[in-house]
Amino acid sequence: MKNIAVKNQIFRIARLLFYFFIIICIQSANAQTFNNKIVHFPLSGAKNVNPDTCFKLIFNAVPNLHNKGKIRIYNASNNTLADELDLSVAPGPKNTRTPAPYDKFIYNYIPDSIYTVHKEDLNTAHKYQINYIGGTKPIDAYHFYPVLIDGSTAFIYPHSSRLAYNKTYYIVIDRDVFNFANGQTFEINKNQWQFQTKKTAPSKNSKKIIVSADGKGDFTTVQGAVDFIPENNSQPVTILIKKGIYNEIINCPNRKAVSFIGEDRNSTIIRYANNGVFNFREMSPDPNLNKDVHNIRAVMAVHRSSEITVANLTIQSIGEKPAQAEALLTVGDKMIIDNVSIEGSGDALQATGRVYVNNSKILGHGDNVLGYGAVFFNRCEFVSYSGPHMWVRNTDKNHGNVLVNCIIRSIGDAETDIARAPDNHGIKYPFAEAVLIDCKAEGLRPSGWGTVTDQADNIKYWEYNTTDLETGKAADLSKRHPASKQLTMEKDAELINNYRKPSYVLNGWNPVIPVH
Repeated sequence: MKNIAVKNQIFRIARLLFYFFIIICIQSANAQTFNNKIVHFPLSGAKNVNPDTCFKLIFNAVPNLHNKGKIRIYNASNNTLADELDLSVAPGPKNTRTPAPYDKFIYNYIPDSIYTVHKEDLNTAHKYQINYIGGTKPIDAYHFYPVLIDGSTAFIYPHSSRLAYNKTYYIVIDRDVFNFANGQTFEINKNQWQFQTKKTAPSKNSKKIIVSADGKGDFTTVQGAVDFIPENNSQPVTILIKKGIYNEIINCPNRKAVSFIGEDRNSTIIRYANNGVFNFREMSPDPNLNKDVHNIRAVMAVHRSSEITVANLTIQSIGEKPAQAEALLTVGDKMIIDNVSIEGSGDALQATGRVYVNNSKILGHGDNVLGYGAVFFNRCEFVSYSGPHMWVRNTDKNHGNVLVNCIIRSIGDAETDIARAPDNHGIKYPFAEAVLIDCKAEGLRPSGWGTVTDQADNIKYWEYNTTDLETGKAADLSKRHPASKQLTMEKDAELINNYRKPSYVLNGWNPVIPVH
């Protein structure tokens, strides 16, 4: 009996050891095959890759991104380093005026090296990621995110213009960059992810170039297409942007007759978590905005440019809100914005120069339209979470913001103002002009208009035929701000008819929306 008991005990131990061995083998197999389940973009061995591409790793689990380790891109012909992304360097200063961390689209960690600043961070010990976008050093230096996590996909963004045509590259990723909740690590070595770029760029005479996030167009990023067009170009160019999400800052200075045309307003999305803390700029008192860095906090900036069209797409400033964060900034002459959703925070749209906005939506947390320009809004929708729809800063040299057949509303129970023109650090706006013709409104305070400068004699807060959005009846204007004026057809027929004409507001320019 004793021998039988011993044998049974040995059998039980052997069986436990066998099960343990099987578990170890399964775990080992999983660890060994984990990397094989990763989907690379572009695929390893791919050819004809756009040099402006961003890279994607699609994992079979949500990755954790760490503030250590490096991602390197090498020229395969001679093993020289083409680009390096050091994850120990913070993306940029972080706005913590709101308590929430960045949403899941942004870094899902808060490294100790991100500093809390509201004004410009002058501490040279604070080191941040820098990328030169769309211009020259040091003017167009931006803080940026070298890696973004969205679900189980990691997006990797090299520095601008580091890769060239007709080259073979390989990518190396340190083990410290990513890991997973089950403790697995991840790395890519020299021979695992290699690709070849296209042999040549598109023809310099191309009148239309295609951007596609899947890499099947002439460029993979919108900025890549912008960089292809020379500054002060003489030939009109259309940039057709295919459906997709483009996580990038776009900086387009000194261009003429460029059309940014999305394939679909709701499905062509340009977005980034940029704001006035992440990329800081000083306030500019100059109505011509000649300061070079006024564009720095915008997701898309088209400045010192003319005859630009932006159409059929959505531009979003994402991340922490509220913040000073333009989705779109336009500074120049003869700008057309057509069928565009502009979703920012504070200062969602900054418009300076002559700008025509048609059938578009402007959404933000206050001061949603900011600028010094003459801007004609036709059949647009203004939506505010809380603050004023406009902060008007035009001088007496040009008209301000004119809204015709537009909708003005707030979200939820918030009450807002149409516009305001207060003193700003001693700068006054005594000629601020905001005119509403045949508009529908809801969610406005009874006064309708916000603060004005103490020099209010020349303020033009004017309305004609404002109706209630819900009922369609004439709005109650009896408690409007004393600086405002209600126009009537009996007394102001000529003035009303003039304001219905874009050419009157835009100093003789009668915009024609191009076919797209």
